[in-house]
Amino acid sequence: MCGIIGLFTKNAALESDLGRLASGMLLQLSDRGPDSAGFAVYRDRAPGIQKITVMLPGGEFPVDQLERDMKAAFGGESTVTRLSSHAVLRVPEHADGVRDWLREHFPALYITSAGSAIEIFKEIGRPDQVASRFEMASMRGSHALGHTRMATESAVTTRASHPFSTGRDVCLVHNGSLSNHNRLRERLKDEGIAFGTDNDSEVAAGYLQWRTAQGDDLDAALNRALEDLDGFYTFAIGTADGFAVLRDPVGCKPAVMAETDDWVAMASEFRAIATLPGVDDARIEEPEPGRVYTWHREDSHA
Repeated sequence: MCGIIGLFTKNAALESDLGRLASGMLLQLSDRGPDSAGFAVYRDRAPGIQKITVMLPGGEFPVDQLERDMKAAFGGESTVTRLSSHAVLRVPEHADGVRDWLREHFPALYITSAGSAIEIFKEIGRPDQVASRFEMASMRGSHALGHTRMATESAVTTRASHPFSTGRDVCLVHNGSLSNHNRLRERLKDEGIAFGTDNDSEVAAGYLQWRTAQGDDLDAALNRALEDLDGFYTFAIGTADGFAVLRDPVGCKPAVMAETDDWVAMASEFRAIATLPGVDDARIEEPEPGRVYTWHREDSHA
């Protein structure tokens, strides 16, 4: 009984409040998933820089050594910013093989996201604890996704917590269950997609990575997902400049969406959306099963 939220700002004036608003939404769904929580935030895009968010292993970790080695390998502008049990690494955009370099020189690190804008933070614990640990309420940005987890199919671990991102700036949160994820995982491995857990949501994220690598835009990839993903699910998806919602053709998992001139939001329950400013004037609807809803930064409409 997981809970998911998504918030996409259409008015740049709301970007300074993104973390506060999104964390408020996430906390409303605490009862749906007390085991772990996580969120993706799209923020702090800098020209010529790529970001990689990593999960640090328990205990002391040589962050200073990591930064020194990164500067030597990828350039003096490389930096490491620690935030609780995670860190955001910044390296030049043109740097190649950063993931492979990290796996070779710092194999204990677990990569949660990579791209120009995305940062993913997740941990075991109640959503209020996780949001506080990573100072979510103080974050500004363009859009955010969040997930509260009730672990019913796998162990309660930080790695297996949501959100998942296997491709550049693509993130997915999921309420439901895929029935063909094991078979699809093997197919995607043959296509060069790497996985770090046995979670079915990571397979869905990997599928989107594969389809976009084949040239599909987000709409096309999600329409193909309706054909290739079996099960019952509600997805909220983020990209560097976009946001999308998709329910399976049966639509047995709950979802609600709302939109104003300033924002678009979705959640597993309306009480999460009810915290947003201007909600009384929002257009509120239940997303139709089997229909792809997308918004993009350049046009901000479905």
